[in-house]
Amino acid sequence: MKQFLLFTIKTIITLLLVAVVLDYCYTSVYLQANNRNKIEYVYNSAPRNYDVVILGSSRANNHFVSKMFEDKGLKTFNYGMSGGHLFEASLLLKLMLERNYKIKTVILETDLNLSNQHQAEGVAAGFLPYLHDSEIIKNHFYKEADFKELYYIPFYRYVKYETRIGVREMFFSLIHKKSKLLEHGGFYALDNNKKGNMKNDISTLKPLKNKYYEEIRQLCKTNKIRLISVMTPMCENTKGMDYFDKVKKAYPEIHNYENVVTEDKYFSSCGHMNADGAEIFTARIIKDFF
Repeated sequence: MKQFLLFTIKTIITLLLVAVVLDYCYTSVYLQANNRNKIEYVYNSAPRNYDVVILGSSRANNHFVSKMFEDKGLKTFNYGMSGGHLFEASLLLKLMLERNYKIKTVILETDLNLSNQHQAEGVAAGFLPYLHDSEIIKNHFYKEADFKELYYIPFYRYVKYETRIGVREMFFSLIHKKSKLLEHGGFYALDNNKKGNMKNDISTLKPLKNKYYEEIRQLCKTNKIRLISVMTPMCENTKGMDYFDKVKKAYPEIHNYENVVTEDKYFSSCGHMNADGAEIFTARIIKDFF
């Protein structure tokens, strides 16, 4: 029995040491990577100057054509992240400001993502390699249900989110393999000829007094950044379109552009415009605000 206990203790210590070493190695790789995704592109960057920074979910990533802003002489990058919520948008802006980014205008896609205040786990995982390196990230995740496990158990975060920050992504970061996420000024165009689900029902959604939207508003106010919050288009077959009226009632400063583009030919799926639709929408935003 004594030998068994001794063997068990030695095994636990060995596994713990292996976990600590692996955690250190993975984290070291991510601390020098900057060309795989938009999070590390910000985290491992020097100060940058922008006329326009775009934040939000895929409805920002697929809808704002960076080059069209650039063609007007506006230094622009689309930091929208597919699947992301305002939880991630707020944290990304905090990291930009910590790195002394000079930003004149933030365009924030603020519509469906107002209906929740939780993290988008797959997207938020991109911040976790820096959990011990950044007080801002630590504080942002502090009240999450699994914070203690992520923070105190070595290598746990890399195991839990293996598909996002595990061995494959770590290896690609190690060899500096570029991804398409940072091309075209961060804008990701959807194919004009591919159609996804062209029906949607958002009738159950309710806009919240969203703490992360409030954070973004306060960050912009404090740092003298012009904030343009917008609702972006959805296809004609969407049920529950009064959701956008509810958003406008809760937040009168949010500009409603959901009906600027409506024809199905301009959509790749009900909630995402294709490249042609994105160009029409972006042209309208530039005309109205710039």
